[in-house]
Amino acid sequence: MPPMVIGIPKEIKNNEYRVSLTPEHVTALAVTHKVIVQHNAGVGSGFTNQAYEQAGATIVPSIEDVYAQASLIIKVKEPLAEEYSLIQAHHIIFTFFHFAASKELTVSMQQSGATCIAYETIEDESGRLPLLEPMSEVAGRLAGQQGAKYLEKPQGGSGILIGGVTGVPPAKAMILGGGVVGTNAADVLLGMGADVLLFDINEKRLDELNAYFEGKIITVLATNDHIREYLSHVDVVIGAVLVKGAKAPKLISKDMLSLMRPQSVLVDVAVDQGGCFETTRPTTHENPTYIVDGVLHYAVANMPGAVPYTSTKALSRVTFPYLMELASKPLNQLDDNFKKGINTYNGYITNKEVANAFQLLYTPLVNILD
Repeated sequence: MPPMVIGIPKEIKNNEYRVSLTPEHVTALAVTHKVIVQHNAGVGSGFTNQAYEQAGATIVPSIEDVYAQASLIIKVKEPLAEEYSLIQAHHIIFTFFHFAASKELTVSMQQSGATCIAYETIEDESGRLPLLEPMSEVAGRLAGQQGAKYLEKPQGGSGILIGGVTGVPPAKAMILGGGVVGTNAADVLLGMGADVLLFDINEKRLDELNAYFEGKIITVLATNDHIREYLSHVDVVIGAVLVKGAKAPKLISKDMLSLMRPQSVLVDVAVDQGGCFETTRPTTHENPTYIVDGVLHYAVANMPGAVPYTSTKALSRVTFPYLMELASKPLNQLDDNFKKGINTYNGYITNKEVANAFQLLYTPLVNILD
């Protein structure tokens, strides 16, 4: 393949300070390809324009310049409405999309004709999600921190110290989902001294977690009855469920909030996939919380953006090998696990879970990719 023009725009989501690629990885990319970076795209993560120029990139003034000049766009978060008109059929967009949370985004990208490759649906040989995992790790750790923070009275919580003190018991934390997010949230909360209850639908996974945490957490099979039973005893709930490419299941309904203690805290890490609480609505780092029926909700849709240096370094490290492959091969020569990331192509929706989320037509990629 001939060299590509690869564009790195500045993220425009509220308080999103991450950038898709570090100067270190731009250096390797720029040996073969032209890399253009929007002015100040990396400043929020601690990377200056000069650092990108020294890495071999060209700095351009605006986001419009990036989309006009580049055919391969690498981002962190999904395009927002103001970017839709910039995306054309010749573009390949490589980013977190979480399409199942937004019909507007899905239809807009389908109508653009662009090839949209979602980090979160690319798999490895074992079925894991290698590009999602580092951000899930960050989000899980932040979820534990935020749960502790928002229990504080000035933040709207019940005033319970997460780890308690001598003679006063610690807070009880319920974690729904034993994947990467849930495990990291449990790790942080356990380290703070909380009593942790971790729920999952997979009994084998619960056994693994019990062994991993050396019996220091309580593991519970995640049935509706068990969730209802324990809700009245916990102070913070972290929603950490994931269904690949699909909407998250609603595990806590609005009526279940009445079971919870006043000023308890819900942290919904699944908000990018529509949220796993019925009362979830996306919030921002600027206005992160709201209250429903006396229960405080935290549902920031880009949690890792709060720690952009760490997040950018972690994300760039795992996306870079895929980006190098994407820039050097035609789409039809990518391996099958990489192709699972292609959610829209040439005006078709090629991810079954995304299509099903909105009752739209699903077209298998193999039927249309030359």
